[in-house]
Amino acid sequence: MENLLIEIGTEEIPAGYIEPALNALSASLAQKLKDARIPCGPVKCYGTPRRLAVMVENVASWQEALESEIPGPSAKVGFDPQGKPTVAAQKFADKVNLPLDRITVKQTPKGDYLCARISEPAELSLTVLQSLLPDVILSTPFPKSMKWGSLHIHFARPIHSILALLGHQVISFTVGDIQSDRQVAGHRFMTPGMIDIGNPSEYVTRLREADVLADMDERRALVIREVDRLAAEQNGKVVPDTDLVNIVTNLVEFPVGVSGRFESAFLELPDEVLITSMREHQKYFAITDANNRLMPGFIAVNNTRARNLEVVAKGHERVLRARLNDARFFYRADMDTPLAGYVDRLKGVLFQAKLGSVHDKTARIQQLVIRLCRIAGLSSDVTDAASRAAFLCKADLVTQLVVEFPKLQGIMGKVYAQKSGESPDVALAIEEHYRPTFSGGPLATGLIGAMVGIADKIDTICGCFHVGLIPTGASDPYALRRQSIGVVMTMLQHNLTFSVRQAIREGLSLYGITESGATTTEASIHDFFLNRITNLLVDGGFSRDTVAAVTSVSIDHVPHLWERVRAMESLKSAPDFASLAVAFKRVVNIIKKTDIPETVIPNPQLFEHDSETRLYQTFETVNKQTTALIADGHFSQALQDMAGMRESVDAFFDAVLVMAEDPAVRNNRLALLSRIADMFGSVADFSKLS
Repeated sequence: MENLLIEIGTEEIPAGYIEPALNALSASLAQKLKDARIPCGPVKCYGTPRRLAVMVENVASWQEALESEIPGPSAKVGFDPQGKPTVAAQKFADKVNLPLDRITVKQTPKGDYLCARISEPAELSLTVLQSLLPDVILSTPFPKSMKWGSLHIHFARPIHSILALLGHQVISFTVGDIQSDRQVAGHRFMTPGMIDIGNPSEYVTRLREADVLADMDERRALVIREVDRLAAEQNGKVVPDTDLVNIVTNLVEFPVGVSGRFESAFLELPDEVLITSMREHQKYFAITDANNRLMPGFIAVNNTRARNLEVVAKGHERVLRARLNDARFFYRADMDTPLAGYVDRLKGVLFQAKLGSVHDKTARIQQLVIRLCRIAGLSSDVTDAASRAAFLCKADLVTQLVVEFPKLQGIMGKVYAQKSGESPDVALAIEEHYRPTFSGGPLATGLIGAMVGIADKIDTICGCFHVGLIPTGASDPYALRRQSIGVVMTMLQHNLTFSVRQAIREGLSLYGITESGATTTEASIHDFFLNRITNLLVDGGFSRDTVAAVTSVSIDHVPHLWERVRAMESLKSAPDFASLAVAFKRVVNIIKKTDIPETVIPNPQLFEHDSETRLYQTFETVNKQTTALIADGHFSQALQDMAGMRESVDAFFDAVLVMAEDPAVRNNRLALLSRIADMFGSVADFSKLS
């Protein structure tokens, strides 16, 4: 067995493309080897801006031979009474690409059947890989690809070289006008030129000698060491930024850190502005002192060693100074106008072609958050603050600083709100109403920001569903899935128990949708939330049948929903749950098959057996207890009380025939079971439990 190594040498690939491309490339290669019946070991990826490489360990020298049997029609169908092949036998032979005389009959437990034995001999892996690898390389996905010259191939950037080795042997093939060989490029500036690789095991070492750290983990560790070392030399520490570390790792082949300074006068800018200015355009790391105050310094990571790092630092400082001057100019210009003064300018910013401007959206958010606060029973002070925050929540989008640095939206809104004299709660809400900004991200910590954020997300979801912008498959351009999850998790965190369905209805009403259209759209949005909630609960470790039983009752009052699921899971762990579930399911299933008007109530005078009376009395007592418990959110105790009815339910079914011949008796018994089913149904639909 030998190691297989492929390296695609290119012009500089964007940093964000590299790791996804390597993951796809390695997965594709492993699958192709499996499909080609070539046994192999683990796969390891290497990558820099100028190369994508995959090494597969312990690749077999030969394919595995294929011996397989393909079953066909029965012998009775394949041969007539005289033993001659029928049309069915001929079609089977054509299907497996064998002559009829190669078709055999095999005895099976079900009888005699036609059978085709297929045998494919093994080929050299080297031969198979020659035809397999070009397709693997060119099928690598990228957000954007390009073609070059007169070639009819696409890749992230033009390909300059291809290394392909199986052990010490070159795998010969052509991609475009590039012939594979055993050469790779060294560092473009420090060790220019091509290097011969004798076998895959020496790849990383030979490149390291040529000033290229092909191992991304090794390169990332060196980036971290460099920035930490330089920060410590300035008696500071690097502002944690894992994403920036990953970006820088894939921008360089050999990281060399250099520290620089900027004028202390720039510290008048908010920290977020300084950090963003350094990070977004220059990919510099910010530094804080022992008290976590931003220092007038930064760390850059270069791709080359320099003879005079002071000259390099001066260059970085000159570029950053221009950036910070621009930021300071924008900040001062923005400060000339109170934040509320920017709201009118939102009329010129399009939210969505069919949904109007951002100003229109802001007006809807303000109305919706007022309604939601009232539904949630929040105080007038909270409602007023939420209304003000909603009015201002998008105003910073038209400030010069946010136009220059879009990632500062919300953050600058908070800063400008504070400078404009808005209350701390309102200012915080402007920043936090966007949360979560990514899957699993932090939620709004303040109640006002939570309410404005929910209103904002509900408005977006309702609007998009209204105009047909519904997520399909992997397509979700308005991140509606993330926004719906954000609504649910925010309600859960802040114990907001208002109705999800009512929130949807209020959101749709602000678009002026007709009642018939609103009903259909409301149902679609409700199902959309139901699916998200189901996934959240199942991913949280709850069993799927429990989730289905609880969510089928209602997904309103999200915190109570989670408590109902926990209570049901707890009840399922009880030793006698199986018999309990059977009894309750029986009640529910009988009621589902009948049509008892809600106006029909149990009449004790029509009871014919003591078991009916006991069940009725037990129900009356338990129903009174559980109604109070459920109202207070004590679902576990409520379920335990309901579980105590099992003996009475079992005795009832053992003693009487529910579907009695006398209609009055039959309907009376069904009415009693219907009330019991309604009580169960306030927590879960027991018929959905497995």
